[in-house]
Amino acid sequence: MTIRLDLHVHSQRSADGCMSISEIVAQARKRGLQGIAVCDHDIALETVPQYDDFLIIPGIEVSTDRGHVLGLFITEQISTNQMDEAVHSIHAQGGLAVIAHPFEHSQDIHRLDDVIEQLDGIEVWNGRADRKNRQANAMALKLAKHWNKPVTAGSDAHISEEIGNGVVILEVDALHLESVRQALLQGTNQVQGKRGRSMCVAKSQLQKRRKTNAHASAYGKWALFAAKCFAEDCLTRKEKTHVIDCKTR
Repeated sequence: MTIRLDLHVHSQRSADGCMSISEIVAQARKRGLQGIAVCDHDIALETVPQYDDFLIIPGIEVSTDRGHVLGLFITEQISTNQMDEAVHSIHAQGGLAVIAHPFEHSQDIHRLDDVIEQLDGIEVWNGRADRKNRQANAMALKLAKHWNKPVTAGSDAHISEEIGNGVVILEVDALHLESVRQALLQGTNQVQGKRGRSMCVAKSQLQKRRKTNAHASAYGKWALFAAKCFAEDCLTRKEKTHVIDCKTR
């Protein structure tokens, strides 16, 4: 069977997340998805909700010294910020370690050379990554092909509008965790993605300030940031859905 998964979604358990898991599932179903991976910032999904005909993949997004790493199929916390140690901890739980948006913040293509062999995959489409570096996703795909690595895709959604902006298409025997895990290791030939709106980032940052009871001055800085995001969206034409040939093996 063919399934469509968004493998990078944040719930309200992230400081800047705005959605409950039930809200995520409802929106994902509307977008024609069969599953999502919940990857909150440095917080693993310890209890995995069960739904009929819809798969929740437990995960985490770990902030490390080399960038963000997604730990898929894990339910225990990762307590280190060292990438090699985080990858080891993910593997110890039977999970997959995937480098997330590797070129969103850095264009250094060699900074991962000594650790990339340890990784199980590379996120080659992230719905937010191209906002800061318009070539971020293209560079990630090039990296995956160079190292012959399996690929993933995710929206990096923090609000419901973003869900489905990054989708991996897989062939699986059944809609359950182990089948999906094995399919990801084998690799997919295609992912789909759409660049998210800048205002989505602004909205999630506002949520973060509300949750942390930020000082009034922080709201002033947010207002300036929101105005910048609004201007970016006005200047950028509506993005189409990209179909990416990502065969690496």
